[in-house]
Amino acid sequence: MSSSLGYYGDTAMKKIPGGVGGYDVPNGVDIRGRYDEEFAKILTKDALIFVAELQREFRSHVKYAMECRKEAKMRYNSGGLPGFDPATRHVREGDWVCAEVPPAVADRRVEITGPVERKMIINALNSGAKVFMADFEDALSPTWENLMRGQVNLKDAVNGTISFQDKARNRVYKLNDQTAKLFVRPRGWHLPESHIFIDGEPAIGCLVDFGLYFHHNHAPFRKTQGQGYGPFFYLPKMENSREARIWNNVFERAENMAGIEKGSIRATVLIETLPAVFQMDEILYELRDHSVGLNCGRWDYIFSYVKTFQAHPDRLLPDRVLVGMGQHFMRSYSDLLIRTCHRRGVHAMGGMAAQIPIRDDPAANEAALELVKKDKLREVRAGHDGTWAAHPGLIPPIMEVFNNNMDDKPNLIKTMKREDAANITEEDLLQIPRGVRTMEGLRLNTRVGIQYLAAWLTGTGSVPLYNLMEDAATAEISRVQNWQWLKYGVELDGDGLGVRVSTELFGKVVEEEMARIEREVGSERFKKGMYKEACKIFTRQCTAPVLDDFLTLNAYNHIVVHHPRGPSKL
Repeated sequence: MSSSLGYYGDTAMKKIPGGVGGYDVPNGVDIRGRYDEEFAKILTKDALIFVAELQREFRSHVKYAMECRKEAKMRYNSGGLPGFDPATRHVREGDWVCAEVPPAVADRRVEITGPVERKMIINALNSGAKVFMADFEDALSPTWENLMRGQVNLKDAVNGTISFQDKARNRVYKLNDQTAKLFVRPRGWHLPESHIFIDGEPAIGCLVDFGLYFHHNHAPFRKTQGQGYGPFFYLPKMENSREARIWNNVFERAENMAGIEKGSIRATVLIETLPAVFQMDEILYELRDHSVGLNCGRWDYIFSYVKTFQAHPDRLLPDRVLVGMGQHFMRSYSDLLIRTCHRRGVHAMGGMAAQIPIRDDPAANEAALELVKKDKLREVRAGHDGTWAAHPGLIPPIMEVFNNNMDDKPNLIKTMKREDAANITEEDLLQIPRGVRTMEGLRLNTRVGIQYLAAWLTGTGSVPLYNLMEDAATAEISRVQNWQWLKYGVELDGDGLGVRVSTELFGKVVEEEMARIEREVGSERFKKGMYKEACKIFTRQCTAPVLDDFLTLNAYNHIVVHHPRGPSKL
């Protein structure tokens, strides 16, 4: 690994010709993405100075946080278990609360999520949901086009001028008078932005996402999004309160730069890593002036469970479709999050409903919808103040469930009965999930993982697969579970009774599932797509002797970016 690239590894990228014109960059900043007049309105000199200042001020803190992740992984791989930190017991037991939730976002009972794609932004803001989380992270493939076009789209959305002409349907999409509140999710601390180099190393991806968006939109946001504080963010992939402290310092730096009141920026943290569940109080405490709650990022949480216990053969997961909220460790995680948030005066947000309408099968669609409503009824009765949906078609039925169980209150923060969170123990949060491991589970992991990665490599990060809207979290679960089963040679249940997962068996499954994918998508689309490249990457990661921390970090070097002289790879 090149020392100049630090914790990002080998993410250097070939210099891309700028085409006509060029960006006006400050000293120390090098833009390696193609030139575009629209992008230049985002990549102004002042905006790049702000991003560079953030990187220079916080890069050493981020690098140290990533080293701490490595140290924690070594402890877990040596047999250790995550748990509550005795050194911060005073924080967990202290009688403190976060800053009061702004009235503008008091009601968040249904939130819709999706990538920062232009039509998606309009439809999501018009969907009837209370909040739209615009995503630069798991639902977006981080190509230069996607990232910069996303910034352009959000700037237009905040200004209220965004529109989209669908020529195929002869339809123009515009914003309604009433729209959802806008939250933005930048990438996690671990992801680089190799289209922009600062002082000779790749920019920190989340600081690019946050910095560009905040610089251009903090003033118009506060005018167009209604009364209350803002802008609003979702923060992903954190593992401990140290990482939350960096975000808090970034927010304070940004507020100071903009000359706005401390605490104006508000953020919800996704609790989607196993180590973070033991630091929820500490994370809220670090962000107490800027917090509006925590969210159950349950798909990534399952991925993190496998990754955390990759060296623990006694903690093998069953088929991923069986690892739901009925599992004791998942239910305990949700309950602890609710009790922690309400004790601290902020929202406790529920998990994702990834279903999409099944238009050609009304019976199957109704059955799927009933499962969604059952899951959401469980969430609101448990005390969640709101929940997530991936498709506008789910908003009305989910809204009905929450409306019927919230007594016309905007949230349950002050009215929900608060039980003592101390009765949820480390053992509850670490209980081994129960269920079978089957050949169909291995096949589904392989089929979904390859298809998602093939789409991601060609610039699509939110992918409809088998009536679900999938993002990177599903691909991660699929990958690490295959890796875990292969590493420990698990014996399959059901039709595969007595059969152990081996490299040979996996190779056969990959071959057969690739044939099935080709049949399902059609030979022409299969040939034009990047299915073979995705298969190689996915297979390599599943069979690697050492588990890669993130599929997307490894695959980032394979994204194809386009510029005036043809394609080039990162």
